[in-house]
Amino acid sequence: MPVDALAKTTPKSEHATELWFDVGVNLTSGQFSTDYDLQIANAMNAGVTHLCITGTNERESSLAADMAATYPNLYSTAGVHPHDAKDVSGQYLSHLESLYLTNPKVKAIGECGLDFNRNYSPQDVQFQIFAEQLELAARLKAPVFLHQRDAHSTFVDLLKAKRSDLTQVVVHCFTGTQNELDDYLDLDCYIGITGWVCDERRGLDVLALVDRIPDNRLLIETDAPYLLPRNLKPKPKKGRNLPMYLPHIGQQLASQKNVSVSKLAEYTFQNSLRFFNIKAQGNG
Repeated sequence: MPVDALAKTTPKSEHATELWFDVGVNLTSGQFSTDYDLQIANAMNAGVTHLCITGTNERESSLAADMAATYPNLYSTAGVHPHDAKDVSGQYLSHLESLYLTNPKVKAIGECGLDFNRNYSPQDVQFQIFAEQLELAARLKAPVFLHQRDAHSTFVDLLKAKRSDLTQVVVHCFTGTQNELDDYLDLDCYIGITGWVCDERRGLDVLALVDRIPDNRLLIETDAPYLLPRNLKPKPKKGRNLPMYLPHIGQQLASQKNVSVSKLAEYTFQNSLRFFNIKAQGNG
């Protein structure tokens, strides 16, 4: 069945009573190359009616934009991840700008930032490419979708210097400390929370920090196919995270914040629409 037909004919599960927005899903990953259309349909069936596909380099940002154009309520970002910073073309900024300006489904610049954990790109190159993308986002008045790992001090110093020129900012896949969280909240950032908080080995500290995130600054994401929630039951055999698991993350967060799942779904959904400048539920 064609992708668009599949999306339009897949009914929402009778068990999915809330609407969810997955703000970060890596559908351009090779792990989805044979079944991304099925996984989008399964997500919608689970109540995850809106998804944003993360652009991580020039090629995948173009692919994400093409995917988003195929479905209602799919969106994408356009950016260069710090891992890919060393491989940008001489025209990469023009490419990202064109994607943002010519594709109404491209809603943010990023994923961009700093990753000093693995240093797949030299740190000075990461810094330059990050700074250039922040300047592009400021000029376009576009939201920015940010990545930071083991680089908080350098990252936050640059973000502070640029923050007044930026509109909406989300620190995607937050896994940091209370001090880091407070730094981001002081800069009026949205905070993206993933299934990391469902990991009893390493995610409980972050789960405890969720209470510090104001309701109007919380976004949720799967980061699929990565970061499969460890407490899913039954545990998927392949270990691949899927956007249909977003409600499970939402349940974990609702329990921690002592609110109903419906309430958490509603305000994170509205936060997502506001962050991406989507005027109303169901728009294109």
